[in-house]
Amino acid sequence: MDFAFTEEQDLLRDTLAGYLRDHYDFETRRKIVSGEPGWRPEVWRALAQDLNIFGAAFPEALGGLGGNAIEHSVVMEEFGKALVVEPYLGTLVIGGGLLKHTGGALAAEFVPQIIAGEAVLAWAGSEPQARYNAADLLTTAKAQGGDLILSGRKSQVVGAAWATHYIVSARSAGAQGDRDGVTLLLVDANAAGIRRQDYPTIDGGRASEIWFDQVKVPASRVIGKAGAALPLIEQVSDEAICALCAEAVGAMRRMLAETVGYASQRKQFGTPLATFQVLQHRMADMYVALEQSIALTQVATMKLDGPATQRALAASAAKAQIGNAAKFIGQAAVQIHGGMGITEELSLGHYFRRTTAIASQFGSVDHHLRRYAELSLAAAA
Repeated sequence: MDFAFTEEQDLLRDTLAGYLRDHYDFETRRKIVSGEPGWRPEVWRALAQDLNIFGAAFPEALGGLGGNAIEHSVVMEEFGKALVVEPYLGTLVIGGGLLKHTGGALAAEFVPQIIAGEAVLAWAGSEPQARYNAADLLTTAKAQGGDLILSGRKSQVVGAAWATHYIVSARSAGAQGDRDGVTLLLVDANAAGIRRQDYPTIDGGRASEIWFDQVKVPASRVIGKAGAALPLIEQVSDEAICALCAEAVGAMRRMLAETVGYASQRKQFGTPLATFQVLQHRMADMYVALEQSIALTQVATMKLDGPATQRALAASAAKAQIGNAAKFIGQAAVQIHGGMGITEELSLGHYFRRTTAIASQFGSVDHHLRRYAELSLAAAA
């Protein structure tokens, strides 16, 4: 399996890294997350229109540059290094991915808007009772004439306050938990009957609880086939997992680099900390955990276009590794830094909080270990 990046992917990485270095340093990021609206629309427009970053992973037929999930991973790793809060995951990876896979008039209308930075999407798929089960839905979408009437509650909708549209999963048929009967809707964020409660998250982002009360959605805004959306949700969820793993890799790279740099400069008893053998071993273990995470993330990303079971196995393996590695690297980095490692003024604590949040997004370590075991047993049966 070839892990080498193409010249175009290297250029994408270098272009984005240069922009973030000049416009998104740590102090700038602190001001962004501590103020309103919690993100920078001008950065979003620059990424879309000046750098054309958003077209990298879309086919040329939809106005993109012909890339795929590897381009997403390149972008997300750089975002992880800079702790970018702008809603790339919800808009480009999840929203754009759902539209790209289903195609049709809806994709032709909205993907160019996404690439241009005009449409901002938020994934409203989680419900309070569901944990990580995408089929456990109490939100309903009932047909009425040429529309669907959407009612229910969605929780932990990341970036909802910034979105122009929500992508909502709802049950249009069947019972709670059934694999059949799940429908995806593209809902205007300003539609009548929507109530939203926004709140900050521990990693500097923003999320919302959203209530839909008899919201009228045109049937033309159904993504894919009504009642048959669960396999598509699972596919794009695995794509989102790989993108999150790449973001975590970027953040862990920075945590390791900052720890090695600090240990090389900080002296105790007149000797740099980096000369102490026990700390050398600890930093070596951090490096190994990072390299394992990089490898599994690359494998999972390259298997996204493969058979569903192999795709899911690779995604769960990567996510479980990322969760364990992020915890180990973060804790070790803070321990070597001492109490200053968790202060607001030092970036290390912010990286640790972000990777801790990533560890729970789209499934915890325990969830993905269980999923991996179940898929492996089913495949062997």
